Amino acid sequence: MLTFKPGTDQKLNILCLGAHCDDIEIGAGATLLRLFKEYKINKVVWGVFTSDEIRKREAESSAGCFLSGITDREIIIHKFRDGFLPYQAFEVKEHFERLKRVFEPDIIFTHYRNDFHQDHRLINELTWNTWRNNTILEYEITKYDGDLGNPNLYIPVDEEDIDLRNQFLRENFVSQQDKHWFDENTFRSLARIRGVESATRFAEAFYMRKMIL
Repeated sequence: MLTFKPGTDQKLNILCLGAHCDDIEIGAGATLLRLFKEYKINKVVWGVFTSDEIRKREAESSAGCFLSGITDREIIIHKFRDGFLPYQAFEVKEHFERLKRVFEPDIIFTHYRNDFHQDHRLINELTWNTWRNNTILEYEITKYDGDLGNPNLYIPVDEEDIDLRNQFLRENFVSQQDKHWFDENTFRSLARIRGVESATRFAEAFYMRKMIL
């Protein structure tokens, strides 16, 4: 359900969910930076489900950069095993249910339903299983699997938001910099393509299955 109206004094509660430590930033980072500038924010909960000690520190640092202007924020970095999330679904589901009892988000950012990565798909499934009356935006991740689709919601973003998102990614996720896909060209290219598709320069794209006005 669309529970917020742009241009009003309502303060938003935003929930960001990612299977891995850099997923939220890659999929929705520029959009979040825009929202934080243009809307009044009540609280942001930033939840990541797989990590180790190094990745956990990187994720906490990165989330801190994105949320630097948010007073009421909660950064939750779990330490489930990367690549094995569906086999730990019972424990992961318990964390979703615990969060549902204490936080009511206006907007939820989560993974795309048809993402080929098993960890991403589980987070999406549990998002929809847990929250039934909230605005859910499914973000996309560029990767080897080649599973990009045809999103139906585009959010134009300024070039400075793209640059800042990419800066935060480079500076915080040092452990990923030897990956062939982890570079400025990758992060910038998809935003440019989605910008072309939405008749603007840069955009991030999402899948919105349901919207009730």
